[in-house]
Amino acid sequence: MKRTGIDYEGYAALCREADKIEAPLFDEHGVLRGLRDKNGNGVVAGLTNISKIESFKVENGQKTPCEGRLWYRGYDCIELVEGFRRKRFGFEEIAYLLLFGELPTEEQFAQFSEVLAAHRTLPTNFTRDVIMKAPSSDIMNSLTRSVLTLASYDKNCSDTSVENVLRQCIGLISVFPMLSVYGYHAYNHYTNDESMYIHRPQRKLSTAENLLMMLRPDKKYTELEARVLDIALVLHMEHGGGNNSTFTTRVVTSSGSDTYSVIAAALSSLKGPKHGGANIKVVEMMRDIEKNVSDWTDEDAVRSYLQKILNKEVFDKKGLIYGMGHAVYSLSDPRAQVFKGFVEQLATAKGREKDFALYSMIERLAPEVIAGKARIYKGVSANVDFYSGFVYSMLEIPLELYTPIFAIARIVGWSAHRIEELINMDKIIRPAYKSIMQEREYVDISERV
Repeated sequence: MKRTGIDYEGYAALCREADKIEAPLFDEHGVLRGLRDKNGNGVVAGLTNISKIESFKVENGQKTPCEGRLWYRGYDCIELVEGFRRKRFGFEEIAYLLLFGELPTEEQFAQFSEVLAAHRTLPTNFTRDVIMKAPSSDIMNSLTRSVLTLASYDKNCSDTSVENVLRQCIGLISVFPMLSVYGYHAYNHYTNDESMYIHRPQRKLSTAENLLMMLRPDKKYTELEARVLDIALVLHMEHGGGNNSTFTTRVVTSSGSDTYSVIAAALSSLKGPKHGGANIKVVEMMRDIEKNVSDWTDEDAVRSYLQKILNKEVFDKKGLIYGMGHAVYSLSDPRAQVFKGFVEQLATAKGREKDFALYSMIERLAPEVIAGKARIYKGVSANVDFYSGFVYSMLEIPLELYTPIFAIARIVGWSAHRIEELINMDKIIRPAYKSIMQEREYVDISERV
């Protein structure tokens, strides 16, 4: 690749030569690549009281895979969803739990919902001057830019007291749906030449309802649509503390940086396709399967195509069946388990039972296909991304907003972890890297070959 006469390919070749570290050296020096050992066990980097994941049980000194479980502040996430799903929207209630450590009373819930509603506002002309200027097809970049720009409007930007950080976090939790949806509308108008409309959020609506209302030209949505989206937001809100973007949150917080910079760093982590973009790949993969398998009810045909995906013969030729397996969970992802029933309801309401049946078949067949090709040390099951992309497609949410919706949920967890780190930190997080560099003698430029 050459631009303005610069040989980037040549420079890149130099980088590859200088920076290549042979894989055996990691084992030789006892370095865990990705901070996980060959069995998938992660390095313990801190303590948290915010959430917990269970994927194994230890019995008689033996570690055995078990059905996955996820707790928020000590409560099983499945029980939390069952507790609110028929009575009220859950985003605000579970956000309160993660931030403050206790489930709210009715009075506290109403008050906190009002606090979030009061913060659903942007500085004067912010939408015009920031979001609509230089719109990007990458809405995560647009969202990150907006967050960093909001720092300019905060006179107490660098104050890291818990009170001030809490104010900033609640403000960002409240406006993330606006920043994301408005960023998409700006891109869709200026790049795709579609109509431009900006709907203001309504105080009486929940986060999920406002998101759908602001996204759609006619502002209309069904209660089922809003409730399924609300559950998706709750299930994506927090995940154990050890995921890449949450660890980023804690690392940058430990340096003493401001809230806007911390959240921008977390967003930059989440946008990576190995982290927050997985559900997009699921949807793209499923479209490819639907296009190339004529009979979606033929298990042999579907299994054969999955084998071709795994063998790098079709789709993106990466050899991955997206939405299957998880870095932590073994036998099951509890988020996927609780979500699947609501996905089926929405598929029935949308007349997409055939699509749901194909998803269910692949959920069943994929682990068999993967186990037939590779050594599986902890089991393979559908993760939450397998179904979330399908839900977003049924809600007519554009692909460009899939990862931002993940961020709209996960900023609650990031905020909780930032505050926990601020309260407990006494040192900057500074991991060690072992140098394998060889010392060399300096050579004058005139004598270099």
